[in-house]
Amino acid sequence: MFTKLLDHLEEWIITFLMAGATLIIFLSVAHRYGTGLPIPGVQDYLLSLHFEWAQELAIIMFVWMAKFGAAYGVRMGVHVGVDVLVSRLPDAWRRRATYVALACGMLFTGIIGTLGLTFVWENGLHYALFNKLGMDISALTEGPTTPDLEWPTWFIYSVVPMGSYLMCFRFIQVSLVYWRTGEMPHQDESHVEGLDDAEDDDMFAVAHPAPAHGGAK
Repeated sequence: MFTKLLDHLEEWIITFLMAGATLIIFLSVAHRYGTGLPIPGVQDYLLSLHFEWAQELAIIMFVWMAKFGAAYGVRMGVHVGVDVLVSRLPDAWRRRATYVALACGMLFTGIIGTLGLTFVWENGLHYALFNKLGMDISALTEGPTTPDLEWPTWFIYSVVPMGSYLMCFRFIQVSLVYWRTGEMPHQDESHVEGLDDAEDDDMFAVAHPAPAHGGAK
């Protein structure tokens, strides 16, 4: 079960963030227009609600979606790439060039993840962790918070190391699969995940019925 969850981790996170952001934006817009309706009782109740934080939270959720979406792109092979030169190389050189590209991806995302973790640690994570563990925090600073939600910014920026390390992990996975099978992941735009070939054939048969035979000539 854990392996299955890990194989589709990005989809679960992106789905949750997208659904949450959509709901928040819908409620914010409905609240904005609802407060302008002169309905006794309802208008007063809506005015008592505060949605100033909605835009900030929606922006944060979309940024998180982009970061985890990048890891999804590595796993599914949907990142934009220029491989005209690589595809014209001999097989042996093509494999070497692919390994170099994957190694560069691992190195880059690993560095970004480490730099991001260092920034998050110094931006207030060390204060929150030491405070939670009951350690001395006299020499530490709590760190800034967001304007509307007043959440610690280290939590918001934590998506940088999380997303980057996840991308690095996906690059390692892709490299191992390529080493064993010689194949890179690629996205088939005509394939819908969850539908097998038999179901695809049935759907095609329904949409394109075969012409009748034996009719009058």
